[in-house]
Amino acid sequence: MSEISTYIVPPDSRRERVDKVLAHAFPIHSRVAFQRALEAGLVKVDGKVIEQSDDVRSGQTIEFSMPGVVQADLKPVDIPLDVIFEDKHLVVLNKAAGMVVHPGVGTGEDTLVHALLAHCAGELSGIGGVERPGIVHRIDKDTTGLLVVAKTDETHRALSTQFAERSLVKEYVALVAGVPKTASGTIDRAIKRHQVHRHRMTVGEGGRPSKTDWTVMEIFPERATLVRCRIHTGRTHQIRVHMKSIGHPILGDATYGWKQVTKQPKPERVMLHAEHLIFTHPVTGKVMDLHAPLPADFKKLIKALKKK
Repeated sequence: MSEISTYIVPPDSRRERVDKVLAHAFPIHSRVAFQRALEAGLVKVDGKVIEQSDDVRSGQTIEFSMPGVVQADLKPVDIPLDVIFEDKHLVVLNKAAGMVVHPGVGTGEDTLVHALLAHCAGELSGIGGVERPGIVHRIDKDTTGLLVVAKTDETHRALSTQFAERSLVKEYVALVAGVPKTASGTIDRAIKRHQVHRHRMTVGEGGRPSKTDWTVMEIFPERATLVRCRIHTGRTHQIRVHMKSIGHPILGDATYGWKQVTKQPKPERVMLHAEHLIFTHPVTGKVMDLHAPLPADFKKLIKALKKK
């Protein structure tokens, strides 16, 4: 843990979330880094520990320290990775289905972090701490597709800022149940944790603002639809929750309402793929416009739906 720093919110400042205020005042640290400090209880306002979602106002005194980066007690494991792009600053991967990103309770030595420790051989940002070295953002275990990993702390901070400020483009492809009544739409509904089933999210008042644009790509009459989703926010299970909210849960997603239909091909997982990502390279300034091809199981299910 670093030494304690003090910051007084300037006069005439408008009320804002504490992580945003600190990231603006101390650009050497990313907003994500401050969020981790908040999660660890290392941020106080007027002497009291503050929650990540709380606002601060002018005149208040913020005291904070940053969580230390501890050497990861994980051994590198040589697991094949599908690399879309790589240089000395970052690597972009096409994550396979079933691969857990972060080690945790119940996980083995087959996580993405284990694979990255071997692939990058010491060239990973330490900002993520023990559990997620280099990891800038996350996708679910069953979701496939593009994932960005930082090799340096500077790259990590810059990429985290792009994700926090939503200045990049993130598009997913999904197979959903049924056929929407329109060719496209926007779902602008807040997402929060389910009050009863704490492992699930739901839409409703009191949640965090969340926005998803969706467009129909291909229709399989009366059974399913291939859609492209662009997310403007990055909430947990956002596309899964939003598509369920309009009556079209993702195929294979029993957690959010999908049910097997008689004689319909059964998916092996949640059919969601992070297909397209546009961001600015933090060092070269080049616009990175990257695509990840649909995985084999996705193509297989589409083929089966066409036959039916």
